[in-house]
Amino acid sequence: MHIVISEFMDERAVAMLASRFDVHYDKDLVERDTELRQSLASADALIVRNRTQVTAALINAGPKLSVVGRLGVGLDNIDAHACAARGITIIPATGANAQAVAEYVIAAAMVLLRGVYGSTRAVVDGEWPRAALSTGRELSGKTLGLIGFGSIGRVAGRAARLLGMRVVGFDANLPTTSPVWADEATTGQTLDQLLAEADVVSLHVPLTPETRNLIDVANLSKMKPDAILINTARGGVVDEAAVASALRAGKLGGAALDVFEHEPLAVGSPLAHCPNLLLTPHIAGVTRESNVRVSMLIAEKVAAALSARR
Repeated sequence: MHIVISEFMDERAVAMLASRFDVHYDKDLVERDTELRQSLASADALIVRNRTQVTAALINAGPKLSVVGRLGVGLDNIDAHACAARGITIIPATGANAQAVAEYVIAAAMVLLRGVYGSTRAVVDGEWPRAALSTGRELSGKTLGLIGFGSIGRVAGRAARLLGMRVVGFDANLPTTSPVWADEATTGQTLDQLLAEADVVSLHVPLTPETRNLIDVANLSKMKPDAILINTARGGVVDEAAVASALRAGKLGGAALDVFEHEPLAVGSPLAHCPNLLLTPHIAGVTRESNVRVSMLIAEKVAAALSARR
C-alpha cells in the first residue's frame, strides 16, 4: 500500500511508515500541485499539514485514497463532504499539540501584559527606560477567557490556573450547565459575559460559517479596553482590520495572532505596524516535542487504518 506525505513530518514517524508501506515523502510536495496530483494516482493514504488543500479535485486525483491523515487538528483545508462521499477516513492529531499551543497562549499573555520585552535595543544603546516600563501587569489574578473548550482550551486553562489566573469559558457546543466546567475548575459563561470579564481572551474554535469573523468590531467593543486577544485557532475567526483599528485606537490592550485569513500575511495588511501586536507564522502548535507527538500519532493511526483495509 502506498502513502503520500506532502508536508514536513518527523523523520522517525516517516521511517516507521516506510518499514511497513511504500512511502513517498516530500515536505515541499505541497508547492508542486501537478506533481502532487500525479503522486496520488496510486496512493492509498495522504498525510498533510495545513497548507495542502484537500479539495474534491485533489481527492479525485487519488482513486484509491481511503485515508487522509492531518498533522494537526484544524480541518478547514480538507473537504470533509468530498471525503465522506468517497468513504475516505479523516484522521486528525487531536490533543497531540495541545501543550505547545497552551504554552504559546500563556507566554503571549505574559509578554503582552508586562510589555517590557522590547527594550533590548534601548538598553544596549545606553538608554534606561525604567520609568516607562514600570506599568506592566502581572498574569496572576487576571481572568483568562477561553472561547472554545476542547482539548487545547482545557490544557491552556489548567496552565493558567497554576499561575493564579481565574478561568472562564464559552463553547457553543457545551451548555453552561455541563459538568465539564466544574471538572475543569472553569466557569462556563455566555460569549458576552466572557468578553466583558476576561483580561485575556484566547480563541480555540474551528473555522466554520458560525465562527467566521467571530471577533469583529461589535465583539471587540464588548472587551475591556486593556484586554489581550490571542488567536491560535484559525485566521478567519478574527476580523484583522477590526483588530488593527482597535489597537491603533487604544481600545484593545494587545494581541498575539498566529493565524491569518490569508497565509502568508499579505504585504500591506492592516496589521502592519500596529502597537502591542505579536505576529507569528502559524507556529503555536509546532515545537520539537509536539512534532514528534503529532507525527507518531498520525503515523500509528494511518498505519492501523490501512492495515484494517488489507
